[in-house]
Amino acid sequence: MKLLWKSLLLLLAAGLFFAIAGIVATWAPDQPVAALKARWAPPPSQFIAVQGMQVHLRDEGPRDDPEPLVLLHGTSASLHTWDGWAAALRGQRRVIRVDLPGFALTGPQPQDDYSIDAYVRFVAALLDQLGVQRAVLAGNSLGGQIAWSFAAAQPQRVTRLVLVDAAGYDFASASVPLAFRIARLPMLAPLLEHTLPRGMVEGSVRNVYGDPAKVTPELVDLYYDMALREGNRRALGLRMRQRLAVHPERIATLKLPTLILWGGRDRLIPPDSARRFAQDIAGSRLVMFDDLGHVPHEEDPARTVAAVKAFLGP
Repeated sequence: MKLLWKSLLLLLAAGLFFAIAGIVATWAPDQPVAALKARWAPPPSQFIAVQGMQVHLRDEGPRDDPEPLVLLHGTSASLHTWDGWAAALRGQRRVIRVDLPGFALTGPQPQDDYSIDAYVRFVAALLDQLGVQRAVLAGNSLGGQIAWSFAAAQPQRVTRLVLVDAAGYDFASASVPLAFRIARLPMLAPLLEHTLPRGMVEGSVRNVYGDPAKVTPELVDLYYDMALREGNRRALGLRMRQRLAVHPERIATLKLPTLILWGGRDRLIPPDSARRFAQDIAGSRLVMFDDLGHVPHEEDPARTVAAVKAFLGP
């Protein structure tokens, strides 16, 4: 019996040792935004005051464009996800991309409000601050839900809509990135605020690509550093646990030219949602990229932006 107890105590001690060692090995304190700017916010990046936040954005292209293209990223991404599109479009169009509240270099929303209504108000305030009256809105995932929600709430300000693997309907994911799953658990989320295994970040990014081999070390650096921005991990937990309200009935009210782009290998928001958008938005056009995942604009910018150029016209 004594031998059994000693064995159990040894196992417990070993388990505690390895748990502590794991925490020490993955300990990753928050980083102030100033420490991240040099690498991730060189010109043409700028920071402007919007709703009490210093918002990171890039505003490129001809200033006389009457309908700028505004790009909204998804959960845990950043304006860098649109690098390929911006490079292809800024010669002809004004392209505005922004780090949304709660993410990347913009960081947490002051009231910890990550509802879609709050994001819609943010987009309105951003456009007002930039003096943009009417725009083409494009968004991926969460950004897509914000884009169509804004178009439904303020149709006079949106001329065209581009939805890239957008949220909007109830769906069952085939696979969810590990970081998202942990952030949803109140018991584990605080641990995520202080530790961050690089392997978990890499696995989460690879999870949303149709071809995980395209995920480079530099791309993992980007997602890792953006997660470390002060307050972002706490914001992610709040965002994931707030459970965004879904109002698919509003989608059918949209009456504007709409392009729907989707990755056929999207395991987070399956292609069934793409077909529902196409059915509910009269006159919309759906382009499916069978070999791409949840972020097709990032995974293959050249092929996806070609469809956008055709949609926008000369």
